[in-house]
Amino acid sequence: MTAQTTTPAVDVAEAAAAASRRSLDPVTFEVLKNAFTTSVDLMSEQILRTCYSFVIYSRDFSSALCDAKGNTVMQGSQDIAVHVGTLHFQCQAVLEQFGDDIHPGDVFAINDPYRGGTHFNDVSFIRPIFVDDEIIAFAQNKGHWADIGGNVPGSFDVNATEHFGEGLRIPAIRIFDRGTFRYDVAALLVENTRSPGVSLGDLHAQSEATAVCERDILRLVERYGKDTIVAAMEEVQDYVETLVRKRVAELPDGEWTTTDYLDSDPGRGEGLVPIVVTLRIEGDQIHYDLEGSAPAVASFLNSGYGTTHSALYAGTKTFFPDVPLNSGFYRAVSADIGEEGSVVNAGWPHAVTGFCSGPYEKIMNAIFEIWSGLMPDRALAGCFNLEYLLVGGRDARSPEKPYFMWYDWMAGGWGGRSGRDGSGTSAPVFGVGLAVQPVEGQERLSPVLTTRHAIATDSGGPGKHRGGVGIEKGGTLTDAERTVISYCCDRARSITWGLEGGLPSNPHGVWLNKDTEDERFLGSVFSSVPVGPGDSFVRPSAGGGGFGDPLEREPAEVLEDVIDGYVSLDRAAKDYGVVVEAIDPELDEYRLDSDATTRLRDEIRASRRGWIEEDPEDVARRYCEGELDTLDLVRRYAVIVDWGTGELLPETTREYREAFVRRSAKAWTD
Repeated sequence: MTAQTTTPAVDVAEAAAAASRRSLDPVTFEVLKNAFTTSVDLMSEQILRTCYSFVIYSRDFSSALCDAKGNTVMQGSQDIAVHVGTLHFQCQAVLEQFGDDIHPGDVFAINDPYRGGTHFNDVSFIRPIFVDDEIIAFAQNKGHWADIGGNVPGSFDVNATEHFGEGLRIPAIRIFDRGTFRYDVAALLVENTRSPGVSLGDLHAQSEATAVCERDILRLVERYGKDTIVAAMEEVQDYVETLVRKRVAELPDGEWTTTDYLDSDPGRGEGLVPIVVTLRIEGDQIHYDLEGSAPAVASFLNSGYGTTHSALYAGTKTFFPDVPLNSGFYRAVSADIGEEGSVVNAGWPHAVTGFCSGPYEKIMNAIFEIWSGLMPDRALAGCFNLEYLLVGGRDARSPEKPYFMWYDWMAGGWGGRSGRDGSGTSAPVFGVGLAVQPVEGQERLSPVLTTRHAIATDSGGPGKHRGGVGIEKGGTLTDAERTVISYCCDRARSITWGLEGGLPSNPHGVWLNKDTEDERFLGSVFSSVPVGPGDSFVRPSAGGGGFGDPLEREPAEVLEDVIDGYVSLDRAAKDYGVVVEAIDPELDEYRLDSDATTRLRDEIRASRRGWIEEDPEDVARRYCEGELDTLDLVRRYAVIVDWGTGELLPETTREYREAFVRRSAKAWTD
């Protein structure tokens, strides 16, 4: 998780308090603290220049330096939040498994979610760093392999209920043994993927990257001495812990609880799946309790203990943006995630590959809501959900017809904030360093032609401060054979929410052959849908939720949003009560009707509480008849239907309305 954010500098008094605990002089400490970051960044740059996978090249990887006990000392500058929060678990898993049987030149691989990892696609490589026959540190990086085997290309099988169909599970194993490459072990790994050559290339790229970090740490040892470097690794962690605890101690003690949701559990029928997050502050300690969260779901949208802890770290870190992230931060954040078997602590053998679109960002967003009350100047509404679209099959453009994986994710919108609009077309909170994949590269590597990639109008949740906008992207298959499409998102029913009176964004979901006789809504979570040449698909990412009452947004700002294409004329009136007339849209000439705006806003204020009490069945009927559209349902009436059939989802609607009232309607001052 990157700390490269424009924020105030670390407080001088806080830094002085941390310095009082150090044995190193301040100059040496500061030089080495930053040198550790450079060592990790060198590892990342090596991966970027040598990786084979387009997924890893698009920055779906992270790196870290750990101390001899496996604790994280320093992350890089553009790492993925979820990775960073689990790297110490996996380093400690290597130590637990191999103990004293670790030697110079060894490199270990691990991807096991049940030993603190993320999901099977994320493969870590860990190299011990020795000085005088003593381990002083570990260099580690984790990269998302485009395929790790399993039932579907890309290894994202929504229908998996146990991990056996998700891909190859790698406990801690030795890939290099005292500098000797284990060809047999590497072959066992890569030959279980659909692109062995790419996987082998990434294996070497990641392994060699750890050697780059090792060389840089040994350079520092040669200059400063082993004892100084080891002391600096410990003191960097102490420094972060001191900063965090001092700030937490300034906050009031107390307990706060909120709930976010998954869309559904295929094993239990219709209804949202609760993820309950309770925060307790006692003195200088942050403690989370996830008791009350649902049992593990009958799909791959479960979280293991490593990723759940990572979500707690990353969500909290958002409100301490200027503080470095390492194990010192983790010491100030404790958690009770409950017994194994829940959606937030699934345990073996529950399927967990979809955790990133499932509990992970729901936990983060719940934390955003709680901390927004504690730090109102940094308040943040709900942010769009990470989504993956995978199209995999045989590429008939080549005579060999090799496997291809068109593996895509989109940018989207962050929530509106206290005093300003949300960030639009941004990377997900899952990993702000994640890059949008270049369309040209995708088209060269796969028989999928991108037909649309544009800002999704009306995707930003309405509010006094609008949520950031999302993206709409479409594609068409060309020379593809034996091809299937899979999608992992959620948030088709538990729509990205507004806060303090703000309104939700839009539902996620994929349409196949939209606006044709064969049109089908596939939903936001599905696997292995057969597709062929000429089939097209399109899906939007959500924007962020709105912050504050949209009827309090300055009409001139709504007008500007219309001109920019962020808001349509229709939704300007329905969501903001702002009447805008189009004079010449091609020249961006529009006129604001102030008198009509005043009247319309009065009408909405008088009516909107009644809208969310209307009979859901009648609302669903009007939707099916074309009288109402999707955004009318989620923003005005708080009604959720199956977006493909129009069938009312009564239990989901009840739960959605309760959350809508709590986050939005309760704050309206009509």
